[in-house]
Amino acid sequence: MKDGGVNSFKIFPSAPLIKILNLKNILYMRQKIGLLIGGLCIISLASLAQSPLKVILDTDIDSDVDDVGAVAMLHTLADHQVIEILGMIVTSDDKHAPSCTDALNHYFGRPDIPIGVEKGIKLSEFSKYTKQISAEFEHNLASYDDAEDATGLYRRLLSMQPDSSVVIISIGHLTNIRKLMESKPDQHSELTGMELIQKKVKLWSCMGGTFPEGKEANFYRPDPESTRIAVKSWPGEVVFAGWEIGNSIITGADYLKKAISTKSPVWRAYQLYNNFAGRPSWDQASILYAISPSGDYWDVNNEGFVRVEEDGSNKWVDGKESNHGYLVEKMNPGEVAKVIDALMIGIYQPGFGE
Repeated sequence: MKDGGVNSFKIFPSAPLIKILNLKNILYMRQKIGLLIGGLCIISLASLAQSPLKVILDTDIDSDVDDVGAVAMLHTLADHQVIEILGMIVTSDDKHAPSCTDALNHYFGRPDIPIGVEKGIKLSEFSKYTKQISAEFEHNLASYDDAEDATGLYRRLLSMQPDSSVVIISIGHLTNIRKLMESKPDQHSELTGMELIQKKVKLWSCMGGTFPEGKEANFYRPDPESTRIAVKSWPGEVVFAGWEIGNSIITGADYLKKAISTKSPVWRAYQLYNNFAGRPSWDQASILYAISPSGDYWDVNNEGFVRVEEDGSNKWVDGKESNHGYLVEKMNPGEVAKVIDALMIGIYQPGFGE
């Protein structure tokens, strides 16, 4: 077993990773944001003296709403210079998914974040929220086709970054990850996709699989072959947040409903999806792991490797330490939920309570 995320990303040395607010703290925060925040966790994730972590998000923002919560978390972290959002890859055949992503980025003040999609696929409409978010909120992308090619965007972004500096966070199926891996030299780089990954990426944080074994949607639907190739051949470190991790972390319920503006696309997406009934935080777990190295949230088992079958089911094969790892529950999921809810609504307090 090993702890943590990206080893070079430092925590305040004298502060624990999160602080559970006592009554005095609760009253202070209520004065600040005008809301009752019982038991809210305030996060101390990294010193602002550190360079922001460079992140590329690969999302299937369509069928579930946890992708929206994940995007909101990234923008909160970017607001506080914890991360730099290099780009977003939309791995979805929902025709409104790219414009929905663009609308979220506009709302959070980053309309220039580039968005890439898989080109030449058959599109459909099935999401409970992407069409409405696209219709109700400002965005630049007029259609799916206006987004960049995902593989080209991956290669362009990676080629421009310092070596071993990028974290890829995937919270959907792995078609575009596989295409990056299989890509050839082009105008962006003379390196192959595998060479670019080895040179530029220091961590792949992947929401996928069930551990120690099972069958999970991101792995088996709709492209299990890409899962098999990506998982087996990834040349660097990858840590999987399995279905069982996020399933017990419930966010996006009444607290989110009361804490953010009704004019927010995050508020609207959760309303449209299930009217704030709460939802597991599968995707958000991969983001929280990627940016928090202390190991307070989860342990990581890397003694073995993930084997993916033809149907997309997976099994952890025990063995010697490898570049594969999966998250193992450590902190109470209810406490992790408070951290994620806070980040989703824009609360971040580095060093609070040192």
